[in-house]
Amino acid sequence: MRWHLTVMAALILSACASPPPRPAAAPSSAPVAAAVPPLKPGGYYQDDGPGDHPPPNLDGVPDAVPRREPLNPYANRMYVALGQTYVPETELKPFVEEGTASWYGRKFNGGRTSSGEAYDMYAMTAAHPTLPIPSYARVTAMDTGKSVIVRINDRGPFHSNRIIDLSYTAAHKLGITGRGQGRVRVESIDPDKADVAGQLPPGVYVQLGAFSQPDHARALLDRARQDLGLNESQGRIVPANGLHRVTLGPFFAEDEADRIIRRVREALKLQPIKVFR
Repeated sequence: MRWHLTVMAALILSACASPPPRPAAAPSSAPVAAAVPPLKPGGYYQDDGPGDHPPPNLDGVPDAVPRREPLNPYANRMYVALGQTYVPETELKPFVEEGTASWYGRKFNGGRTSSGEAYDMYAMTAAHPTLPIPSYARVTAMDTGKSVIVRINDRGPFHSNRIIDLSYTAAHKLGITGRGQGRVRVESIDPDKADVAGQLPPGVYVQLGAFSQPDHARALLDRARQDLGLNESQGRIVPANGLHRVTLGPFFAEDEADRIIRRVREALKLQPIKVFR
């Protein structure tokens, strides 16, 4: 999908471009990002964008379910795009990155991804420059705390201001399709240790903090229970990807979670975030 690098420069601010599933070098005359025309309103370029007849209830599309898969030997080779060399990871290991996410839609729908699969803009997938293909990542919107799990099956984006390109549905569930981009945290997922929906009931959670040391997470949870008057079932520590997240919930109404957030701010002087599962 999107092997011609001369086309990629025109799309680089909004859409994902992928190297072929074999070693390839970009032409030395490849244009640079500075030559890309401005984005159209909505964050996508030219004839890209949402489909004319999207499936109903995109919010109900389930997240990707992490599972261990053989890595694609071709999609994880070193490659060159727009004069820059990328070296994909060839094993699953912890990875956390914060930056700007974009999304790509109908212009590429049905085309070949770096994994060799057809791109489905309504599936829960994403493109990343270096994470292994295939692998899984949790993407969290920094401004709302909304979180989704996607399967990495493509390469891109190749613009310094973007760290991940989401499928249309993944971007929709995070609330960034309208503005075309959003600030996110990307965390790789080990399928053998994954914190997935099956381990936590669906609902709205309030995350108080995340710690590399479990003792620090336990101390905060004990303090929260004492200062907020919570019982044992209302808080937990969720280990995932080397972090221990102190989490309250689930709350089945968002306004209930909002009330807890106000209490946390007053009693604990913290700035918690909401996480939707």
